[in-house]
Amino acid sequence: MRYWLLDVLACPMCRHFPLELRAFEERVEDVEVKLEEAPCELVCAFRGADMRGVDRRSYVANCAECMRHVIVNGILVCPKCGRWYPIIDEIPHLLPDKLRDRNRDLEFLSKYRDRVPDVALSGKPYHL
Repeated sequence: MRYWLLDVLACPMCRHFPLELRAFEERVEDVEVKLEEAPCELVCAFRGADMRGVDRRSYVANCAECMRHVIVNGILVCPKCGRWYPIIDEIPHLLPDKLRDRNRDLEFLSKYRDRVPDVALSGKPYHL
């Protein structure tokens, strides 16, 4: 998953935006990106910046670095409803509760227990 994806992701249960990210494992690729303006319109998750009212052309240097980073494993947390969503092998699993795999989710929490935010350890739909 790329950081810029957080500019468009919302919680599938309560629709809250933006989600909070904790990256556990990243990969940095050797890519060259040429942009005229920052692609993110609302939030820059890479720098933790609110993009509303920012001259997106002046932010391009940050974007070139951001585009090199890939989140391999991590977690997305909704601060409104307390739900959490795993990022596994670069893919964010943003599924509604009824479509989630309880065993896989609990295995993920156990694997990253020491790196998962407290809200996810007691969050929805499953917790340790």
